[in-house]
Amino acid sequence: MADRPSAREAIAEVTGGGDFAELPAPQDISAPDGPLAWEGYGEQRRRARRATGEAESVVCGTARIGATRAVLISFEFGFLGGSLGEATGDRIEAAHTRARGEGLPVVSLIATGGSRMQEGMRALRQLQRVARQSALTREAGLPQVAVVRDPTTGGGWATLGAGADVVLALPDAQIGFAGSRVRPVDADPHAYTAQAQLTAGQIDAVVEPEALAATVGSWLALLTGGVRADAAPPPDGLGDTPPPATGREAVLRARAAGRPRAGAYLDAYFTRREEITGDRCGGTDPGMRCGFGDRAGRTYAYAAQCGTATLPAGYRTAARLIRLADRLGIPVLTLVDTPGAANDAGAERAGVGAAVADVFAAVATARVPVTTLLIGEGGSGGALALSAPDNTWATKDSYFSVIAPELATAILKRDPAEAGATADQLGLRPQDLLELGVIRGIVP
Repeated sequence: MADRPSAREAIAEVTGGGDFAELPAPQDISAPDGPLAWEGYGEQRRRARRATGEAESVVCGTARIGATRAVLISFEFGFLGGSLGEATGDRIEAAHTRARGEGLPVVSLIATGGSRMQEGMRALRQLQRVARQSALTREAGLPQVAVVRDPTTGGGWATLGAGADVVLALPDAQIGFAGSRVRPVDADPHAYTAQAQLTAGQIDAVVEPEALAATVGSWLALLTGGVRADAAPPPDGLGDTPPPATGREAVLRARAAGRPRAGAYLDAYFTRREEITGDRCGGTDPGMRCGFGDRAGRTYAYAAQCGTATLPAGYRTAARLIRLADRLGIPVLTLVDTPGAANDAGAERAGVGAAVADVFAAVATARVPVTTLLIGEGGSGGALALSAPDNTWATKDSYFSVIAPELATAILKRDPAEAGATADQLGLRPQDLLELGVIRGIVP
């Protein structure tokens, strides 16, 4: 514990040592030994104050992180394990109230063992209180970023941590709903680490301490700066080919190994960007890249398929991205490139149908404008789910089809050799899509 940063050291780490204005602490009117009259509890708090120099387990205030002013909630683990009691809830509520009053994002620097046992259910109920404050801040359209330190367990993880819009973690931080002393004896300790939670899609990134200030500053700038009501302009095409002469040619071009993929389009479109990871349900999909980027001083969100069959986790991550962008008023760009949704038995067990439905719903109900560029394969509903109904564009080396030509050929009981002719009949070339009114145009 000796080398664990204090609450104020964590603040200095993320602000680069900049000015921090502490919020006035709400008056603590609790009984000396708390609501349960827990013998010795008052003395425990007095010792914690002497040891840490803090009056409670959180320190709250305002500071600039990079160029963005934010409200900070920093946990002091040395104060009774950073546990949440009634006075902790008072301070967190006051911090969120200040954030909403001034229109500021909230950054939580978390290190906690959970609810304070000496206050019993009165302490546990603080989780409802914290969750309500987080929800009110979310409804106000203000972003919340969590930096998960070591350890972060129990209700602190289940509210301020996992409930944040963007969750960053320090390397090897212990993260989990169950603390180390209450887990099954045969539990794999690695499952409760930051790296394991990243693999499981529960956090967005593991960040080295020396990069923390720049990373949080970049996230805050993207989530709060350059927000406009204008739709994202479609990217220019990166290929240099004439329109395909036949449907078969369109399919072959879209499937070509050397064709520009999502990564190249994102690099060309944005000057800088940050990515979210995972579906928060235990899954990730490397074939779906989601995040926020800056283009000419404006922030746009993006969800980009990378040419593989999209997994249920990929669709859920995209839906999470679109809903977050919608709440923050940030226009969305989607890049469509998939042979279709994954259709193996594992995908079915993971709920691919429901995941695709969720993306359809997120796009359909988005209040911010959504722009789509078809950059490769547009395989059936798995591609259409990410497509803006009235603002989809296409590159010359792409196609969009109700079904893959080979599958259509099989369904129609045709000879497999007729797949090329079937592709011609499906009207899947970019120029066919334009004539059919499926897309707005073909990008240069």
